[in-house]
Amino acid sequence: MSGQVKKGYVRPLDNKHGRVDMSHGGGGRAMVQLITELFARHLGNEYLAQGNDGACLPPGNGRLVVSTDSHVVSPLFFPGGDIGCLSVHGTVNDVAVMGATPLYLTAGFILEEGFPLADLARIVESMARAANEAGVKLVAGDTKVVEQGKGDGVFITTTGVGFLPEGLHLSGDLARPGDAVLVSGSIGDHGVAIMSRRENLSFDAPILSDTAALNGLTANLLASGAHIKVMRDPTRGGLAATLNEIAHQSGVGIHLEEAAIPVKPEVNAACELLGLDPLNIANEGKLIAICAAGDADKLLTAMRAHPLGREAAIIGKVVEDPNAFVQMKTRFGGRRMVDWLSGEQLPRIC
Repeated sequence: MSGQVKKGYVRPLDNKHGRVDMSHGGGGRAMVQLITELFARHLGNEYLAQGNDGACLPPGNGRLVVSTDSHVVSPLFFPGGDIGCLSVHGTVNDVAVMGATPLYLTAGFILEEGFPLADLARIVESMARAANEAGVKLVAGDTKVVEQGKGDGVFITTTGVGFLPEGLHLSGDLARPGDAVLVSGSIGDHGVAIMSRRENLSFDAPILSDTAALNGLTANLLASGAHIKVMRDPTRGGLAATLNEIAHQSGVGIHLEEAAIPVKPEVNAACELLGLDPLNIANEGKLIAICAAGDADKLLTAMRAHPLGREAAIIGKVVEDPNAFVQMKTRFGGRRMVDWLSGEQLPRIC
């Protein structure tokens, strides 16, 4: 993706009534016009403006952290967000929960022929706002167009680049018996917001996606002095899948307290109506942290001091278990397994 302009353009893009056509992905003048007048207009910066096949970036301090993610959410616009901001938040968060500072993004767009340019502009503007708020720059990209009927409007793949300070190491294999498990806020908001839009459901209290960039929150947590072992964002598969993944990586069990897990009443009601379990539903603005037991209160205080962690809670602990089971004490005093889903409960969620 380049900010360069080729000579010969007189008629600007019709961002109000125009649509994507095959020429916008053909490498010629139409593609350069789309990139220049739409993408670079909103996402432009000194690196994107270099106009080369790649961006030459300054050296950073620490170890390089890279993550990539593809976004195929349906619908493209949902309560609380859209595929544009989601594509930024998702990748920024994957870098941030490694303990790194996200700095740069690249983006690949697959556009379907006939997609309205007004909607594309709205998505790109949302990406630009999200990147600016997260303090990252989009430095390179690519655009492809597929025939009508062979895509679903827009797919976006983003790659994030950040730097991890020397001496800091967070990993899913570092959880140990006795450690505390914390979550930064209510779970299930994103997945239920998507499903309510798909099913045209309305509730007394609107359910909004929690999509947000977590790098400000992670920076606060790391500065707290708490001994953090693991941070993860529980996206696809939700809290259940993420904790099972950590348990298997570390070879430990995890015991949860159902009464401690924050779930908004409207989300809980929607899950009961739809036959869903909030533990399995994707989140896009929450994180799980596992820390030494003695630092749990310190970490909780740091979470609650940040706007994205006001509903944070200590929800369980790590235990010895060669089977790596995740179990939960229910509100009624019983205990149940919290297992992986055998399939995908909510497809096209992110």
